Amino acid sequence: MNRTVEIDSKLSLDVESETGDSSLILTQPYYLYVERVDPGQNMARFYTLAIEPTLFGTPRLLRRWGRIGTLGRTMVHHFEREEEAVALFLELLRERRAHGYRAKPTEASLRG
Repeated sequence: MNRTVEIDSKLSLDVESETGDSSLILTQPYYLYVERVDPGQNMARFYTLAIEPTLFGTPRLLRRWGRIGTLGRTMVHHFEREEEAVALFLELLRERRAHGYRAKPTEASLRG
């Protein structure tokens, strides 16, 4: 790399952030998978929510839903702050639970 030219931009990748803002890093992983199964109505649906960082470090909320066994549909929401993504995550979780979606039982819980 040529270091003979002085850097005139504070946006250079070589310059450390003056703000010291570390809020762009997710503090914990968020992932949810729920299902709604009703054989009487031939209904077998899934819904997933996940908050993950983008390439630029900002949070995004990924939503996937559809019939179990398919890829389903996907929607992505981008946010500036993790708190905004978590608020939508919790709101969508409440809506899905109100519509009858529940966590898929694990094998351990089925054995007793």
